[in-house]
Amino acid sequence: MIPVSQATAPAASDSPPASPAAPKDGRTSERSLARRVLARPEIGALIAAISVYVFFFAVASPFREASSLANVLYESSVMGIMALPVALLMIGGEFDLSAGVAVTTSALTASILSFQLSLNVWTGVIVALVVALAVGAFNGYLLVRTGLPSFLITLGSFLILQGANLAVTKIFTGNVATDSISDMQGFDQAKKVFASEIGIGGVDVKITVFYWLVFAAAATWLLLRTRFGNWIFATGGNEESARAVGVPVTFTKIALFMGVGAGAWFVGMHILFSFNTVQSGEGVGNEFLYIIAAVIGGCLLTGGYGSAIGPVIGAFIFGMVSQGIVYANWNPDWFKAFLGVMLLLAALVNLWVRRQATRR
Repeated sequence: MIPVSQATAPAASDSPPASPAAPKDGRTSERSLARRVLARPEIGALIAAISVYVFFFAVASPFREASSLANVLYESSVMGIMALPVALLMIGGEFDLSAGVAVTTSALTASILSFQLSLNVWTGVIVALVVALAVGAFNGYLLVRTGLPSFLITLGSFLILQGANLAVTKIFTGNVATDSISDMQGFDQAKKVFASEIGIGGVDVKITVFYWLVFAAAATWLLLRTRFGNWIFATGGNEESARAVGVPVTFTKIALFMGVGAGAWFVGMHILFSFNTVQSGEGVGNEFLYIIAAVIGGCLLTGGYGSAIGPVIGAFIFGMVSQGIVYANWNPDWFKAFLGVMLLLAALVNLWVRRQATRR
């Protein structure tokens, strides 16, 4: 009879002795964290924003005051509110060159309709929203039905709106500006909603700054926490693959264009109730500023990549540069040149960041 201890003893040749566990290299986890940070679309813009802020803080003493920061934030917010839906559209793989003049169209619609028909200004505000959403839906529908590039379709919309803004305004007012609506019913209430100020620590901050931050939080949630956000990234990354897995590409694109229309309406209402009147030739060229803010914020021109925080930082850089040049007593003619340099640097930084993030 074999002893139990002998029967259960393992044979020496059954398996090799286990090798000692390799010591963990802390650098592996560090590199992984660094790559995750570099993979964020807005990291390049954040580095640029810090650099620009430190630069103007050092060279322009008025830039350091709280009231100056309020002005920078206001300039940034007006640009940033529009840059958000434009960025989402770019992530979805499309452009909207009519975004700048669509802001003016919205303001003109509300102003002219309210004044000419002696209506409560809120009627004009609602009709302007319908018009802005219709323009966005038209751009999106024409895009998905024809397959033409969004650059070409929205360029046509840009020209149509630009001409209509001038022609319709002259028909009803006889000049290129609308009549003041400051004494009309509902104006004061609308001004509180779209163009009021909130005092914080003795400094008046425009309400658009708070709207801007709320919209940015909502856009971030939309992109990262909803099915529609997944549809946006999928549509911009590869439209045919997105269709193959059941993404409603047509709905997504039209909704994104309508989002740009909604943003144009909101900014148009702010302009109208801030200045009581609207210049019909305004807004031309602003569409490129919105795109620049999105690109500086890390959105790719090819679509499928970007974030909502990026264009917020890009718009903040825009505000700092536009106001910083004034506070530094420089020639404001250099603003566009500075912006162009920032765009090129942002493109190069974003390229470097993406390469670093994907290196093994």
